[in-house]
Amino acid sequence: MLAYFIQGGQLMREQNVLITLFGATGDLAHRKLYPALFRLFQKGFIKNHFAVIGTARREWTDEYFRDVIKQSVQSLVKSEDELNQFLSHFYYQPHNVTDTHHYVVLKELSEELDAKYQIEGNRVFYLAMAPTFFGTITEHLKAEGLITEQGYNRLIIEKPFGKDYASAEELNNQLRQSFEEKQIYRIDHYLGKEMIQNISAVRFANRVFEALWNKENIDHVQISLLEQVSVEERGGYYDTSGALRDMVQNHILQILALVAMEPPVSFGDVRKNKIKVLEQLRPYTTAEEVNKNFVRGQYGPSVDGLKPGYREDANVADDSNMETYVAGKVFIDNERWEGVPFYVRTGKSLHSKETIIDVVFKEANSPLFCGIDGCPSNRISIHITPREGFCFVINSKAVGNTIALQTSHLEKIFDENFAMSSPEAYERLILDCIEGDMTNFTHWEEVAASWKYVDSIRQTWDSEIAAEFPNYAAGSKGPQSGYDLIERDGRKWVDRD
Repeated sequence: MLAYFIQGGQLMREQNVLITLFGATGDLAHRKLYPALFRLFQKGFIKNHFAVIGTARREWTDEYFRDVIKQSVQSLVKSEDELNQFLSHFYYQPHNVTDTHHYVVLKELSEELDAKYQIEGNRVFYLAMAPTFFGTITEHLKAEGLITEQGYNRLIIEKPFGKDYASAEELNNQLRQSFEEKQIYRIDHYLGKEMIQNISAVRFANRVFEALWNKENIDHVQISLLEQVSVEERGGYYDTSGALRDMVQNHILQILALVAMEPPVSFGDVRKNKIKVLEQLRPYTTAEEVNKNFVRGQYGPSVDGLKPGYREDANVADDSNMETYVAGKVFIDNERWEGVPFYVRTGKSLHSKETIIDVVFKEANSPLFCGIDGCPSNRISIHITPREGFCFVINSKAVGNTIALQTSHLEKIFDENFAMSSPEAYERLILDCIEGDMTNFTHWEEVAASWKYVDSIRQTWDSEIAAEFPNYAAGSKGPQSGYDLIERDGRKWVDRD
């Protein structure tokens, strides 16, 4: 008998599900997935009718596996009884993803746990490992009968989803041999962030904004995903990926689609409307167009010499031509956004950490207050990380015997209690998958459109002999070319220091 409970003023139901986690010994599972599952357990979304099977090559036992999970969730523990009850639902199966017999054993354990916890055939297969294994695993899941006839079957996969359109299509074709599109949950953890999900609320729940959300009123949009950290331990991966593939193709274009999409009638229309935006991105088909509208950078040592450059990483080639910074100008060829530039930028080892969206409105033209220099532009800013909240910049009269203007910031930045009470991204997305809500997962057509857009940029850069790297110091604001890109249009990045 499943339990019902009140969460956020709504009646919620305990979920019954068996989660099989491939890559259970990895860093992602330890840092993100086990804490996310524990929070769902604490809130009652999973309680008595769930089980988790962890699989990986290491020869762990159930007991050792549970000890590892205990360490992972220790900071969240409120009582030992609660922790022990949670851990009792976890089981470990040593597994070689290419060995057919291991899937037979995994099926036997799955059926045993299904009966024990009354799971009713509901399955989530979470592939927290390298995409090179996705096709092999899903093929075996189908061939060895782990996909059930009763209940649901859902597949969660992590990025990177291919390295270009061709490889992404090949990978998708492999998955579709065993799972239908409606069963595939491509996870982008940015879409689980509280303030990313607030983009739609700001737009569609406030008439004052939605009525102005078009080319007639918006001058341009800025999307900035800036990071202070270097590539750190990911140098080997990053030197085959770069900022364009790692950040622009997924996170940035997903955010852009949410900002720009047409108003959906229902949450079920969100992905459909995002697809339309991504398919309407104006492609840059020549090297001249690419280099005019996109620039790249790579960090060198910091000015004081304390922070090493990208090429000094042990896993990076001494003459690497891979970018750690990208800035670009994106256009959407539709009626709403005709002629409105979306400026995007992202980079590693920069002076600040900030993910933010700035929607900059056209200047007012009041003859009373806007003289030769015009009025400062209004702006709505959506702070995503590390600050979370909103800021609306308006013009008001300066105090005193004057008609001069001053800018005023109507700001709501949420405090630590907001962050603590807000579901962590993986917690939210895992629950969405269990409940069958695909709104915050990427459809194949989104992935395909994003890769097609990015591929022409990547191919242009790869065909060039060498970039002038490094071209910005670690800990700086990035390369000058990133500022030149927007300033030659008579605009400026909204920098906050």
